[in-house]
Amino acid sequence: MRHRVLRPVLLSAALALTLPAAHAADAAPSTQTIRCARLLDVVTNNLLVDRSIDVRDGRVVAVRVTPEAERAGAHPASQTCVPGFIDLHTHLTMEFGPARYTEGFRLEPADFALRSTRYARVTLEAGFTTVRDLGDNDKLSISLRNAINEGTVVGPRIYTAGKSIATTGGHADPTNGVNSQLMGQPTAVDGVVNSPDAAWEAVRQRYKEGSDLIKITATGGVLSLAKSGLNPQFRQEEVNAIVAAAKDYGYTVAAHAHGKEGMKRAVLAGVTSIEHGSEMDDEIFALMKQKGVWYVPTLTAGRYVAEQSKIKGFYPPMVAIKAASIGPKMQDTVRAAYAAGVKIAFGTDAGVFPHGQNAKEFGYLLEAGVPPHEALRMATIYAAEVLGESENVGSLEVGRYADVVVLDGFPLTDIEATTRVVQVYKGGVAVR
Repeated sequence: MRHRVLRPVLLSAALALTLPAAHAADAAPSTQTIRCARLLDVVTNNLLVDRSIDVRDGRVVAVRVTPEAERAGAHPASQTCVPGFIDLHTHLTMEFGPARYTEGFRLEPADFALRSTRYARVTLEAGFTTVRDLGDNDKLSISLRNAINEGTVVGPRIYTAGKSIATTGGHADPTNGVNSQLMGQPTAVDGVVNSPDAAWEAVRQRYKEGSDLIKITATGGVLSLAKSGLNPQFRQEEVNAIVAAAKDYGYTVAAHAHGKEGMKRAVLAGVTSIEHGSEMDDEIFALMKQKGVWYVPTLTAGRYVAEQSKIKGFYPPMVAIKAASIGPKMQDTVRAAYAAGVKIAFGTDAGVFPHGQNAKEFGYLLEAGVPPHEALRMATIYAAEVLGESENVGSLEVGRYADVVVLDGFPLTDIEATTRVVQVYKGGVAVR
């Protein structure tokens, strides 16, 4: 392996680790065929037999019946081809554990950047060809996105919010838990706002930095070093300003929210999605349906933090209390929201739990009463709609990216098949 000099873009340090895969992608033919004995059409919910997906320049140009003479090379009938999965809530530049609250004082941004290349690869190999990244530090997810797009790092297609927008002391204030000598006073440039004018400035800063969408922390959170995980953290006029500014810049807005009042303010302001939504109730369901707001539950994270909270020392005491009380609420919320007809899309909060385990969310959705075909749509066509990218991802229709996941089994009768990934194609190129 050749050693390379660290460049100003932090992720360039990872290039030597990933160049072989990038060169393989560059060498892929501009036209190729992926043959499947079974292909699940998530749009119609039909199982198609003996189908060939023709790919040119990374996109589907035809889905046709495979001639009998060509079927010998197909993925077998014991496997099912499905569109690449979409996870709308990830944090690819971090992974929580007992060291998370101290390593920021020891490690450099480049260390986290290098780790992120591994998190990106295992996410893609788990079948998630597209993700939203909802909150980072040091603009790492923006650099990671760019490196993946350039072909120098292997990972999913990323739509990133960059730094989340918070309030002073709120969830995503980067100085929470820091001693007073180091704390300082973060500003809108750092993603911390306390007025409508500062809210506009924070959105404009995210635009300047190159984010793809806006993420706000409308309530307290579980893993931050702050007392409440539920309290509202923006005044109505502040969240209104964020959404108004985001619309001017062509952004969607994802709102982290656990408590009811913060959720209500975010929905009234016109956010695109509510993330987590632990304490939703009938009033919020009705308001979300009226405003057309999506719900992204993150059940895997809720389950994980509740379990880890039982391990002494895994989280700081303040965090462990919140994890034990908030995490278990999410599954009942999903059951009620689905029954109420709220629009639900797939997201996991990967990074709160180990990356690559995203597909566990499918099983938890079924436990909450979601039928298998709807769970798969939540991770494909519905998630694509949330992104505003239905013409590019979410299905294997002509013109979309040729993102294909080959599963061992049939997910409509065995949802665990989503965790048994045989092969992944991103833009028609085999990456697993």
